[in-house]
Amino acid sequence: MLIPRQRIKIALRLWMPVLMLRIVVAHTPIQGSICPHAIIILPNSGGTEVLVCYEDEGVFIDTYGRITKDTVLQWGEMPASVAYLQSNQVMGWGEKAIELRSANTGNLEGVFMHKKAQKLKFLCERNDKVFFASVQSGGSSQIYFMTLGQNSLFSW
Repeated sequence: MLIPRQRIKIALRLWMPVLMLRIVVAHTPIQGSICPHAIIILPNSGGTEVLVCYEDEGVFIDTYGRITKDTVLQWGEMPASVAYLQSNQVMGWGEKAIELRSANTGNLEGVFMHKKAQKLKFLCERNDKVFFASVQSGGSSQIYFMTLGQNSLFSW
């Protein structure tokens, strides 16, 4: 889904059991388009704080659209998929690398370079493992997992 690039104020409203996203567009247009990746409801926030990931960055906002942290996640390349991990880290899967960033500071904590460019999508996290899949044309995929170890280091 592509949204015309304009100054965007994002406001979330909780309605019944459904989380609704309302995008309010300001009057100052910016050329291009925005590619959203994920809206992640942060644990331990009671559903009132989310991480909104788009293009090559992510911001933390509350249900009123106000920025809650000065931290902006800035990816090295535009990720195809983003996930918030139980370790309070955010992982982004790009075509050339997988980046692991601190959710508190946005600092890069680890990077894994691919041998060849490919699109990878987050599947799930279980215990200390993160599962993801390659997205290939023709309908075939391959499932991978990484083991998250001590000190935020991960292994293939």
